[in-house]
Parts: sequence; structure tokens; C-alpha cells
Amino acid sequence: MSDPRVVVVTGASGGVGRAVARRFGARGDRVALLARGEKGLDAAADEITRAGGRAMPLPVDVADFDAVDAAAAKAESELGPIDIWVNTAFSSVFAAFGDIRPEEFRRVTEVSYLGYVYGTRAALSRMKPRDRGTIVQVGSALAYRGIPLQTAYCGAKHAIQGFNEALRCELLHSGSGVRTTMVQLPAVNTPQFTWLRSRLRRHAQPVPPIYQPEVAAQAIVYAADHPRRREYWVGASTAGTLLANAVAPGILDRYLARTGVDSQQTDQPHDPDAPGNLWQPADGERGHDYGAHGEFDDRAKPRSLQVWASQHHGLLGAAGAAVLALGALGIGAARR
Repeated sequence: MSDPRVVVVTGASGGVGRAVARRFGARGDRVALLARGEKGLDAAADEITRAGGRAMPLPVDVADFDAVDAAAAKAESELGPIDIWVNTAFSSVFAAFGDIRPEEFRRVTEVSYLGYVYGTRAALSRMKPRDRGTIVQVGSALAYRGIPLQTAYCGAKHAIQGFNEALRCELLHSGSGVRTTMVQLPAVNTPQFTWLRSRLRRHAQPVPPIYQPEVAAQAIVYAADHPRRREYWVGASTAGTLLANAVAPGILDRYLARTGVDSQQTDQPHDPDAPGNLWQPADGERGHDYGAHGEFDDRAKPRSLQVWASQHHGLLGAAGAAVLALGALGIGAARR
């Protein structure tokens, strides 16, 4: 096992960020946990400690650069130089574009896009002088493919995609030893569908197929360990969506226009005036630790063959070559 590393995870109080922090902690890493909700942060820190890692909960709003930079400084002063920074904190509003108020759209953008920019800046200012370190941007299939009811979130994810590509080019140009990579996720069973601001009259849900957050966490930790690849796709649905969007985006526009609204809602009623966690952390307001999982455990997949395959290109290539070679030998023997 490698020496423990110092890892910062934003959005670590719940959902994918919680699962990622837990996975790093389970292998003995020192993990700084950044999020607003102190209840979730304390619970995540306890999980990491019990798993054998060291945790430092740091309550912070990622939309505040000075606060993020101060958290990075505190993490380094107590845990050591940051080796890995994972950006995954976000917020959103489930609603048609016309139903999202300008101040809400701005807030989603500040958290879900600028939060990544600020986290990256805080990490890079410390990593570049040392000429080492890895930054992982947690994205989504929605970084390429917009869907109805999520204009604010899709806009932020598209922005992260462009930002990360531009930054990667700059790092390559300068010959920097700092790496940045992006992980595009599918629909994941997280508490976001319980705590996000929603103006829908039916309860929001992820578009099936749904994966457990541990599937995402496995891929994100792997990306942090193997950051030379520019991007990782998680789940067959992500791969299929991105490939289809590259070939026939107009057809997907029409398909999602017909199916995208209903597929993101259950049959259960929802109060469109419920405040959600856009302005205040859900666990702070209600005093409840939401954990990593949402309410769709009975429908969520605990593993993904596509993730395994994407991490074993060499093995699959060798196996394919062996099959072709054996086939050629068989054909040759049959001819003889």
C-alpha cells in the first residue's frame, strides 16, 4: 500500500462526495472534508476515522473563494501538502427555465461552476510550486448533453467541461507535473433528489438507469490514481448518451423533448414551495445526516461492468488480440 496522501473533497457531507471521502479514508489517507452542512461533515469524519483514515471537517461555502482558500491553507497546515483535490460540490434547481429566478440561477452557477473554479485555484496555487498533484473534476453526462428541467445544472457542467479542457492545455503547454482529469457520471442515487430546490409538482428522480454512489466513488478514486487520461466515463448509460450525442444530437433533442420531463419525476406529489438547500444546507436546517445514498436503493445498480472495462483497456486489448490470434490459428489449421 502506498503512503497515506492528503486529499481534499468538496461536497463531502453527502452523496457522491461522501462516498468518495469514505473510500479515500478507508485506505488510510488524510482527508479534508469541505461542505456547508456540519451534521453531514461530522458524520463523514467519523466514518473515515473508524475506517482507519484521518479526517478534518471544514465547514465552508465553495461559492466563497476566500473561504475555500483559507480551508486549503488550514488543511495543509494540519494534514500536510495536498496531493489530490476532488471537486464535487454542487446545488441546483429542478424547474423549467422560466420558473428559475435570476438570483437562483446565479446561486447555482456560483456553487456548481465557480465552486469548481475556486477549488481548482486553491489547489493549483499550492500544487504548481511543488510541480505535483492531481485535481479531479466530477462531471456528468450532462456536461455534454443538456436535458429539460436542468438548465442551471447543465449550464454549470458544460462550463466545467470547457474550463477543465482549457486548464489542461495550459498545464501541458507549461510542462507542469500537476494533472487534471474529469469523471463524467451517470444518474446516481444520492440525497440531491430529496434536498435540492424543486418547483416541480411531482417528486424529482434520477433518469434510469441509476447507480449507487459507491460506483461513482470507485471511478473517481481510480481517476485520482491515474490522472493522465483526460476523462473517464462511468456507466453504460453515460457512454451511450455521449456517443449518441456526438453522432445525432438533433435526434436526442427530440427524444428528450418527449421523454425528459416525465422521466425525471415520480408519481409522488411534491410541494413546489419547499425551500430546498440552495441557500442553506439541508442537514444544518433539519439537523439530519443524509449520508451518501438517496431514496432509490431498490432501483440502483451496485456495480458497472463498463467502469471495470474502462479501467482495463490493456487487458481487454490483449484478450482481444489473443482471441483473434487463436481464431487465425484455427482457420489456418482448418485449411490445412
